[in-house]
Amino acid sequence: MIQKNKHILPLLLALLLWGCAPPEQPFGIIPRPVQTEPGRGSLRLSGTLTVYHEQAAPGPQASLSPGQEASLGEVAVYLAGLFSRTAIETTVRPLPPRGRSRRGIILGLDPEGLPEEGYRLEIGRRRILITGGSARGAFYGVQSLRQLLPPEMEAPLAAAPLREVRLPRGRILDYPAFEYRGMHLDVARHFFPVAFLKKYIDLMALHKMNHFHWHLTEDQGWRIEIKGLPRLTEVGAWRKETLVGHGGRPPFEFDGIPYGGYYTQEEIREVVAYAAARFVTVIPEIEMPGHATAALASYPSLGCTGGPYEVITRWGVFPDVFCAGKEEVFVFLEEVLTEVMELFPSKRIHIGGDECPKTRWKECPLCQQRIATEGLAGEDELQAFFIRRIEAFLRSHGRRIIGWDEILEGGLAPHATVMSWRGTQGGIQAAQMGHQAIMTPGSHCYFDHYQADPDTQPLAIGGFTDLEKVYSYHPVPEELDGHQADLILGAQGNVWTEYIHTPEHVEYMAYPRAIALAERVWSPDTLRDYADFLLRLERHKKRLDHLNVNYFTPSD
Repeated sequence: MIQKNKHILPLLLALLLWGCAPPEQPFGIIPRPVQTEPGRGSLRLSGTLTVYHEQAAPGPQASLSPGQEASLGEVAVYLAGLFSRTAIETTVRPLPPRGRSRRGIILGLDPEGLPEEGYRLEIGRRRILITGGSARGAFYGVQSLRQLLPPEMEAPLAAAPLREVRLPRGRILDYPAFEYRGMHLDVARHFFPVAFLKKYIDLMALHKMNHFHWHLTEDQGWRIEIKGLPRLTEVGAWRKETLVGHGGRPPFEFDGIPYGGYYTQEEIREVVAYAAARFVTVIPEIEMPGHATAALASYPSLGCTGGPYEVITRWGVFPDVFCAGKEEVFVFLEEVLTEVMELFPSKRIHIGGDECPKTRWKECPLCQQRIATEGLAGEDELQAFFIRRIEAFLRSHGRRIIGWDEILEGGLAPHATVMSWRGTQGGIQAAQMGHQAIMTPGSHCYFDHYQADPDTQPLAIGGFTDLEKVYSYHPVPEELDGHQADLILGAQGNVWTEYIHTPEHVEYMAYPRAIALAERVWSPDTLRDYADFLLRLERHKKRLDHLNVNYFTPSD
């Protein structure tokens, strides 16, 4: 699904002027660009280097705040930073009048000729020109240029800094196939430090992914500080011990070690701002009405039985959920979401909606009274009522919800986006109903699955999803066409962490599968070539090595 807008006709004309692309991708970039034209020879950079950027329109310029994306000037500073581990002295300056004839690297904008996330990259005899449809597009051009630079420039410390860099001459025209290109991380089952979240976001940006789905609450832990509800982190962020071994194989054994942690609001703002500077939108997930035991342990009156509850110490689906018959539950969730909206400027908020057992609701007089009062057909429609009420609250504040595909059951909230995980049917159904959908089927996009013979791998939840299977995935189901196909926003890779305890293990499970998905949501389907991808990936691994990424290899 190519972005359909006023920019496509000029792009098609540009492709015709450039001629047909060769079957191979000469620059080795991942994701594979839409159009490449190799030139002759190379450009040598040494000594001093100036990065120029077009100046912003006149007006007061504020410093970058959480959620405010970087300006073109800040993209230029980011680009100059890539040379900090070389002996090349790099400076950043606004582009002077008639500055396009100068040497160096020039960042410019062409919002009329390119999509917002599109870019042109031209490496000539004397200069490099990166033109974006916006600062975001220019940033993606910088990521492509980055992949043409020597991998050694990614190393934290260089004993002998490079004194010169040579780049292949040529031109690239590029823009994404899908607007939503996401990676997910569950920090509720196991907690990960802010420094690692920044690395995770950096790797997303390198591969032109633009949405970080941050799964913050679960039965096993509540990880976000809510100042008005302090017991959520005083109690809900900690469990007394953790399951040892696989959760589906009783008898259960536990380690006896207290476990927990949470992010302060200051840390959350730090992560959101860091991501925004790299054009990554952070989407928080606050689970409801199920997967709520950590919240119930903190505030027992929010459950149907009143407790007592404790933060869950093993994995699975559990019967105690938010009571849909109590008004105080909605007051509580609105207070939580009000603080969440203050922290996260994303237009979408993920509210979960998955795996909500109805056992307690069936036995609860207040839930049954709610069903009767609202004229609902049963517990499935009670869940739909619950989701619609939360959706109306968020919409009244200018936000929209995302929910897992169970939110289709009992009737879909009017403006909800469906995240399809139980296969593709949820996305198909949502699109056929006129709703937007994000595809993340467990069959292709769950990176907590095994990727090789389980006997050779660390313990995982199960399943099997290898690199080739991820690369084979196309987000738009064959059942959809026309406007319905356009409602598929993109796809997302999910990393659930029941069996993933450390940052190194997260990387091992996510990479290189996340890179394969990145290409499938950026590059047009007509350029899909797994053999070519593997060749480019093999070269790309040198860069991952210098970035200290603990990626999986088939020999592991």
